[in-house]
Amino acid sequence: MKLILFGPPGAGKGTQSRLLEQRYKIPQLSTGDMLRALVSSGSPLGEQAASVMTSGGLMPDSLMVDMIAEWIDRPECANGFILDGFPRTEAQAIALDKMLKSRNTRLDKVVELQVDDAEIIDRIAGRFACRGCGAGYHDRTHRPKVPGVCDQCGTTHFFRRPDDTPASVAARLQVYRDQTMPVLPYYERQGILATVNGVGEMPEIAVRI
Repeated sequence: MKLILFGPPGAGKGTQSRLLEQRYKIPQLSTGDMLRALVSSGSPLGEQAASVMTSGGLMPDSLMVDMIAEWIDRPECANGFILDGFPRTEAQAIALDKMLKSRNTRLDKVVELQVDDAEIIDRIAGRFACRGCGAGYHDRTHRPKVPGVCDQCGTTHFFRRPDDTPASVAARLQVYRDQTMPVLPYYERQGILATVNGVGEMPEIAVRI
């Protein structure tokens, strides 16, 4: 099973990827995690990626596709994978398809999690975490049992990410609409795009997927 998960920030891609991993015994391939691992590896491809990152440039599409190819050739991807964070442009989608075709394989499904802006802003702007152990909380849906005290470690120190403000989240959503959503028609033309309502309880959304 070879999948791509699409959705705006805060749509629940990470949670749903973990559930899919368990169900199908296939790994989630996050481009951010893969890039960090690649740079740490010290391989020729890793050195190239490190050079681009150091210069502050954008990763070439060819490097990203080569990196993904390197990962999907590993034994743990023998039964498939879940790709998150790539492609972001139609050119990247075409390059990814070409690479997969060279390995006599193709994507089975591209799953788009649809969540409206108001829900996304509520999810992200309301979250905070324990500074001691990192346990996550939310203003509306998951507050500490004792106000101001972490359920896990008992500390009273919490923090919010500086970019988790309504204005910042709205800007990130606009970037998603402008830069990433235009890729979806490419997969729709192939007949492999599945749109799923991403609002509700996580197990319920998993059943829809």
